[in-house]
Amino acid sequence: MTNTDHLRVPGIVALDAIRAAAARIAPFVSATPLVRMAPSGLSLKAESLHPIGAFKIRGAFNALLTLGEEERRRGVVAHSSGNHAQAVAYAAKILGIRATVVMPDTSSRLKMEATKRWGAELVLCSPYGNARAEVTADIAREHGYVVIEPYDSAAIMAGTGTIGLEILTQKPDVQFIIVPVSGGGLIGGLSAAIAQSRSAIRVIGVEPELADDAAQSFRAKRIVRVPPEDTIRTIADGLRVSQLGRLPWINIQAFVSDIVTVSEDAIRAAMRRIATEAKLVAEPSGAVALAGALALDMDPFRTVAVISGGNVDLKTYAEILVG
Repeated sequence: MTNTDHLRVPGIVALDAIRAAAARIAPFVSATPLVRMAPSGLSLKAESLHPIGAFKIRGAFNALLTLGEEERRRGVVAHSSGNHAQAVAYAAKILGIRATVVMPDTSSRLKMEATKRWGAELVLCSPYGNARAEVTADIAREHGYVVIEPYDSAAIMAGTGTIGLEILTQKPDVQFIIVPVSGGGLIGGLSAAIAQSRSAIRVIGVEPELADDAAQSFRAKRIVRVPPEDTIRTIADGLRVSQLGRLPWINIQAFVSDIVTVSEDAIRAAMRRIATEAKLVAEPSGAVALAGALALDMDPFRTVAVISGGNVDLKTYAEILVG
């Protein structure tokens, strides 16, 4: 796709929308640094350093800040396995908006507690089927809340696209950007920002082998669903979504070079390397991009791996670090 072809495709996140999101969220969201691993030289985009410990803060603020006054007064509801939950709770607290969050009852206790700490009402549901979305829709109808989607949203993707703009400023010579994939909001928005700014850069997605719906979709050229009973097996709890969102898929098809998978052992090894070589904490979902970068053996000095989050239970983290 050329730099102008995307303008004719409905659902593409426009570069102007991403730039507008960057200006809109700037009073609330700080740019994150690139941290170079030593001795490899590979750069990590440390999204784990946000106040909620994950990139989701960008999309949440952009989505809430684009609501009208009447919508803000009604309140919002979101569903998430963890990091979007915290992001919506935190942004809503800062902006004075009532928030309810629906989470699977198998979600990380750490993420549940953080969501409640930021003041959101927490509602638990089954991790199977489409329970999260169904419970969220019921609550929205009952109370009149606005639904803040976790990834299948133009506002969310425009917010996450700001990561791409930052990387281009921080590392102008970047050739490869490696990104974790769940519902596709992160890679959809980021790849749209990159391709419409510097089309020669390759954006590559990474998933756990046990939750490989996006990789299957990329090969089949259509959205493929993986049962929740399968995805729940991966340690990367933030990447257990069963299928890509419709809007992210449009942007992935247009702008992403490839999507690859990594093993559970590779994810754990990447967490250890992030801790020892970059002195950062990464949750399993956040370490997936580095695991992919290491497997692909890219030029480390021209590669950025997005560390999407660092919210990990300390006991689990300690067990992984000692191997």
